[in-house]
Amino acid sequence: MKWTISQLHQLQNKGLNIDEMVDVSDIKQVNEEIRDIKPVHVVGRADINASKATFHLKISGSMTLPCSRTLVDVNYPFSIETTETFLLKHMDFETFEDLHETEGEIVDLTPIIKEILLLEIPMQVFCDDVREGQEIAPQSGKDWEVITEDEHNNKIDPRLAELAKFFENNDKN
Repeated sequence: MKWTISQLHQLQNKGLNIDEMVDVSDIKQVNEEIRDIKPVHVVGRADINASKATFHLKISGSMTLPCSRTLVDVNYPFSIETTETFLLKHMDFETFEDLHETEGEIVDLTPIIKEILLLEIPMQVFCDDVREGQEIAPQSGKDWEVITEDEHNNKIDPRLAELAKFFENNDKN
């Protein structure tokens, strides 16, 4: 997903259509919540003139994230539409439009795609169903365990066990 500025100028009259699979698996090192990500499909076109190249892209794919409740792997599909503009010539003007400067003579979309994907990660992901044999969150650990509400209500505090016996004796008399 790299082009030189001269390649883009040659495509100025023809236009540029994009339909590529991009490997972005190295974003797992940037965000450890991403357990797996398949190559993403990037489709779009570029409008190119003498001073800028505007890319109209649709990025789709799926990533594996942990469930916020159970830590089970959840497949999270995404489809993102974005417009990214690169300045092909250095210009000094202010604009409200988000513009990207070219690094040297190269226009590289891959870092922009990775940034967009990182921004797409939701705060919480929930798994609707836990299948038999599928790993779930730990149910106990050192000095703790998960209990149901009924177990909590029926459990007598050991510090008050003697007091419960006192009331039992009064009921019998």
